[in-house]
Amino acid sequence: MSEREKILSRIREALTLSAAVPGHPQDHLLQVVSEEEAAQHIHEWLPAVGETLEDGLALFAKNSYELKTDFRLVDSEEDLLAQLAEMASGWKKIAIHRGELTDAVCGKLGLPVCITDEGYDASYLESCDVGITQCDCLVAQTGSVLVTARSAGGRALSVLPPHHIVLARRDQLLPDLPSAFALLEERYATNYPSFISLITGPSRTGDIERILVLGAHGPKQLTVLCI
Repeated sequence: MSEREKILSRIREALTLSAAVPGHPQDHLLQVVSEEEAAQHIHEWLPAVGETLEDGLALFAKNSYELKTDFRLVDSEEDLLAQLAEMASGWKKIAIHRGELTDAVCGKLGLPVCITDEGYDASYLESCDVGITQCDCLVAQTGSVLVTARSAGGRALSVLPPHHIVLARRDQLLPDLPSAFALLEERYATNYPSFISLITGPSRTGDIERILVLGAHGPKQLTVLCI
């Protein structure tokens, strides 16, 4: 069966199902549950994560591998600098922002630095080889990195350079998406950032002939260094 025949077959199948009258959903087509009921069962609907930090790290590492994220556990800030120095071969300039972890490496790689907190030219930022940011948390369940304009140095630092490097700590690892959303609400409920994003692997597209292409709409490489 050709792809065209498969699509037409699915359409014919869908047309055999009766639609609900607008404003009067049929019970067998739509089951409405309250927000409280959904909250009680949401963890049953999502993939299991595990009970311990080691379980979460193992799952995040597994998801990272499948997503083509370079995930590395490091033991100290010295090890972090060593990992960055190893990757820096071929870099000409980097972009970074101020923060507890980023300050530990800012200016220590011997390269020109664009610091987004101090104002920058967008074309210069785009010409940097790498953007180094912190994050709000890591999500074990999906292998995602949660960033906001406040945790990651603005809206552009994690998007424009072709290589995005995330610096995180092990205690920033959360088990699942509900935990990540709860963190956002606790941290920003009175004043949400203008930019909130879940980064799940390098930028990619499969629109053309289902061929995976990395770097289509953002960084081609994503590296997570977790202290």
